[in-house]
Amino acid sequence: MGLFDKFASVLGQRLGVLHDVRGFRVVVDNTRPDIATADVLTRLNEALALIERYQPWRLAHLRRDLDHISVQRYACRGAYFPDARACMVELTFLARRDIGPAVVASTLVHEGMHARVARFRDALRATRDADRAREERICRRAELEFGESLPPDVGTPVVERARESLLLADDEVAPAIDWQEAQRRVAEMDARSRS
Repeated sequence: MGLFDKFASVLGQRLGVLHDVRGFRVVVDNTRPDIATADVLTRLNEALALIERYQPWRLAHLRRDLDHISVQRYACRGAYFPDARACMVELTFLARRDIGPAVVASTLVHEGMHARVARFRDALRATRDADRAREERICRRAELEFGESLPPDVGTPVVERARESLLLADDEVAPAIDWQEAQRRVAEMDARSRS
């Protein structure tokens, strides 16, 4: 086993399994035996392909702004982890076939905007807690623009969701969330599904 293979093995044991999808490093922590990692990676590839086709400049931003994409079980369908510069896409969300790739792609666009805002905020040395509702609306507008760039039969769910979100009050568009409680509920659901 070469040095790279040893490093990849150690990294995989600590973070999940490392993959390459359209040039993005993707770390998959698949804790669900009922979900095939290959299926999740295919869905991620489909979503990235849509971004590449309809807004290639946005894909270029994702490449610059992210260190990697993380796929894991989590209490929401997408998140941006600024300390790791990682865009997280939730495992079971990616595995669902009743959700089209445009919706998955809009999640990547949304979280990618959080990454972009964080990058500019860091450059300006501004605090992270500036205005969560304003930042959330920036991300929703990016989703809306992405959805509008798609053919209507594909983009409509993205456009509708983004428009609805943009009409929400500040505390609804960026609600305070107890992440420990949310993760506890996810663990509870997973335990029930294994029973």
